[in-house]
Amino acid sequence: MKVVYNEKYKEVYSEDPAAMAGRIESIYDELCKGFEFVEPISASEEDLRLVHTQGHIDAIKRRELYDNALLAVGGAIKASELAVDGESAFALIRPPGHHASPSSCWGFCFFNNVAISVEKLRKNGKVRRALIVDIDLHYGDGTANIFASSSEVSYYHMPSGTREEQVERLSDYLAGKKGYDILALSAGFDRHKKDWGGILRTTDYERIGKMIRDCTERECSGRRYAVLEGGYNHSVLGKNAKSLLTGMK
Repeated sequence: MKVVYNEKYKEVYSEDPAAMAGRIESIYDELCKGFEFVEPISASEEDLRLVHTQGHIDAIKRRELYDNALLAVGGAIKASELAVDGESAFALIRPPGHHASPSSCWGFCFFNNVAISVEKLRKNGKVRRALIVDIDLHYGDGTANIFASSSEVSYYHMPSGTREEQVERLSDYLAGKKGYDILALSAGFDRHKKDWGGILRTTDYERIGKMIRDCTERECSGRRYAVLEGGYNHSVLGKNAKSLLTGMK
């Protein structure tokens, strides 16, 4: 398991919760001694056009956070490239992306990191079918919108319910899902009992990670990667990320 990371991800680029000082550090501090880190390069505008309209790109380009957003996309792309070559990876990036649709965005997101990374693999002929699993508290409407008409990319958001119901429903879905070449995980941690969702325990993320590992080893030669989305309580965020990666690796 490799962690894709750049020091620029620590920059506070806006006043939203995803950009708060100390958020990325809380994860980095938990992972820095147990995982190998690799650096990404920024995405190109051509990469953005794989899923976004030029009008949307131009609108974000006018904002000071544009370079941060390009580097976040680049981090997801790097993680996907590692995964398709057989090395599981986690993109420790921000801004997040799953609320970014082709021509709009909201919820602290600007470009859809996961969607772009999947489409780039598909464009380059490295995969044909992809499964995107989203464990964030919030539905990734942007990702769902991007792939709404695709028969080769599936999007699944972990449903609501009790703690055990959520994890078991994910397990049942993964057990029945077949025919994909890679699995991308939108890794949000705001379902945690001390975060906005108030539901999952830290140990549940390791359980989820193991599910992801086991189903990908069975179905797609282990090709899997995760990309950071939400998670806002800095006191538990790093521990939750480490728990997930421990299960996935």
